[in-house]
Amino acid sequence: MAQLHNKPEYQQRRKLLRNNSTKAEIILWRFLKKKQTGGLKFRRQHSIGSFIVDFYCPEKRVAIELDGDIHEAKKQAAYDKARQKVIEALDIKVLRFTNEMVIENIEAVLKEIRAKVN
Repeated sequence: MAQLHNKPEYQQRRKLLRNNSTKAEIILWRFLKKKQTGGLKFRRQHSIGSFIVDFYCPEKRVAIELDGDIHEAKKQAAYDKARQKVIEALDIKVLRFTNEMVIENIEAVLKEIRAKVN
């Protein structure tokens, strides 16, 4: 069976994304790293097939995506929807939050993450 997660050919891209995180990614990562959220291990910039998700919990098969303003454009929104369908077809739940939600109300975002992963 072909490797599905963290394919070596995406290693440089994952590293670039980690080193250029958005403000919202930095904020959420503070709460997800080191098993601080429900004792679950999350990874940042994790590749699934040919896609790279912002955060991924292998134990619960949950991906978290943070959407900035670009995701509101019709073309990007259509791409995001198709991408999410492919990931969900692999039995991985995708949770989406806007950058604004994370920055302005991290507690509500964390509460929703906890509720959806358990």
